[in-house]
Amino acid sequence: MPSATPAVSEPANGITKFTNCRLVRGDALVWDDVWVSSATGKILRSQAAFYDGLILPDNTIDLGGRIVSPGMIECQLNGAFGFNFSTLLDDMSQYGKNVRDLNKKLIQTGVTSYIPTVTSQTSGLYKQVLPYLGPSGPSRIAQDGAESLGAHVEGPFLNPGKNGVHNKSVLREAETLEDLEDMYGASNINPDAADGELPIKMITAAPELGQMTKLIPELCARGIVYSIGHSEATYEEASAAVAAGATMITHLFNAMRPLHHRNPGIFGVLGIAESLPRPYFGIIGDGIHLHPTTIKIAWNAHPDGFILVTDAMHMAGLPDGTYPWTNGEGEFHITKKGAVLLLEGSDTIAGSSITLIDCVNNFLSWSGATIPKALKAVTTTPAAMLDVQEVKGSLEAGADADLVIFSEEPSHGHGRTTTKLVIDQVWKFGTKVFERRSSA
Repeated sequence: MPSATPAVSEPANGITKFTNCRLVRGDALVWDDVWVSSATGKILRSQAAFYDGLILPDNTIDLGGRIVSPGMIECQLNGAFGFNFSTLLDDMSQYGKNVRDLNKKLIQTGVTSYIPTVTSQTSGLYKQVLPYLGPSGPSRIAQDGAESLGAHVEGPFLNPGKNGVHNKSVLREAETLEDLEDMYGASNINPDAADGELPIKMITAAPELGQMTKLIPELCARGIVYSIGHSEATYEEASAAVAAGATMITHLFNAMRPLHHRNPGIFGVLGIAESLPRPYFGIIGDGIHLHPTTIKIAWNAHPDGFILVTDAMHMAGLPDGTYPWTNGEGEFHITKKGAVLLLEGSDTIAGSSITLIDCVNNFLSWSGATIPKALKAVTTTPAAMLDVQEVKGSLEAGADADLVIFSEEPSHGHGRTTTKLVIDQVWKFGTKVFERRSSA
């Protein structure tokens, strides 16, 4: 986590011009200026502002060749800084406060938007916590920190043979859409019952169980992303799910049938026939869940679907040590050592505690990918998967002015020298909300 303090800066007329910088655009770094407005929270069309509106920026920042990227988007975050989203509190108003505190800390890691993840739990827990985790909405302000794009429910419609650390006793099969409404609460999954945007943005479920594959089109029609995960699905079953509308795979390779030369399983849909779209997929980039070569294979198989995620638990941002944890079945302890989380007394991986920028830097080191291609996996690609590409994940005019300013440092490892990205500043809706302390 960055050793710095938040810094809030807002120019008088709300317009800032960044110059002498390289912008992440597509697969390239482009020397150009970018204008942002804290009044509208948007990236401006600078030519129109200057020539048509005769507007001058109040603040011009020379970045000295540094990199400007869209804000990073996290698609699998179970918690951080001591707070677990899959938690019931005696006073649920405290739950909302904990989420707000997390948001203000999370943005300092360069994550400006995310989908908070709730694991396999009882219906009662989903119904109480999901209203706190829905999309942050139009009243959001920069000082609130990272914003939710809607919740990700990872379970409980998972295959008990691939449960990972999920509690088997709460796992279920769905035969009808009403089974999902009963589990999550109709107002969290049914637009007709919701007051505003649906709290749920993505559901991870095993398509081979019950009638789940037949339910995928109905979920997609509600604007919910269906992700294949914690599954024993064969290649044929996974292909059927993609044909039905599944567009995502949760933490590829982890908690699923392994690749076999006679049945490639879920991984096989990355090479699916042209008649079907290939899904996006999450990759935990901590170097623990997956071997670096496995990550390179996945990226080479379908680079346009590659999304880096942390799968971070609430121990992220905390010192190394042993912490209590429950999956709803009993009290356990998780030992944290660096980015490694293990159930105490076992070699069972219990999520991660890595940051998203560390995943990006790991990928840069392992793959030899360019900086724009690595950042695409945490900006443009997740925005497209979540269908928010008009406002997130780009530096185009009209998009939300969520930015990360990076400097570069040499990184040595794997027999070569590569580049490490360092977060210098984070801007939310055109307002600076974080600046790294100088080491001088």
